[in-house]
Amino acid sequence: LAKVAGNTVVATCGGREKAMLLKDLGVDRVIDYKAEDIKTVLKKEFPKGVDIAYESVGGEMFDLCLNALAIFGRLIVIGMISQYQGEHGWTPNKYPGLCEKLLSKSQTVAGFFLVQYSHFWQEHLDRLFQLYSRGQLKVAIDSKRFVGLNAVADAVEHLHSGKSIGKVVVRMDPTFTDQVARL
Repeated sequence: LAKVAGNTVVATCGGREKAMLLKDLGVDRVIDYKAEDIKTVLKKEFPKGVDIAYESVGGEMFDLCLNALAIFGRLIVIGMISQYQGEHGWTPNKYPGLCEKLLSKSQTVAGFFLVQYSHFWQEHLDRLFQLYSRGQLKVAIDSKRFVGLNAVADAVEHLHSGKSIGKVVVRMDPTFTDQVARL
């Protein structure tokens, strides 16, 4: 979607196969954190910083994204998967100096929790369908199959394992096709 909006897109992933998929999807600069240091790449190739960061990992990745923001940069937090798997569930971090960092560069950090935008779902699903139908939106589905409600836990485990490549889909109906899942 960022690409459709005319942005230069930088994405991180772990592994050559995932990096190739991101390139195929149209990402301008793929950083495979198993082969390159993200911080070094961002400082070298984007010395003024990035305007928008879409962050879902949390922890060290949150810090990295925050420090990579340009003046007036925006950090959109949609999750923190690195902090979900602790023994006691979600483990929040403390961020000393956060206010000073944001203020010194007029930056913004915003949380985005999808369920709080449910009143926009239909409008945006329609838009996504249009983009997909016109070939402007590319989607990749992980090859591992999960069918039925009882497969949800296995699908989440697969997602958290880091082995998934593309979107993990749980089909409630075994006749559900890949073509429909892409929508």
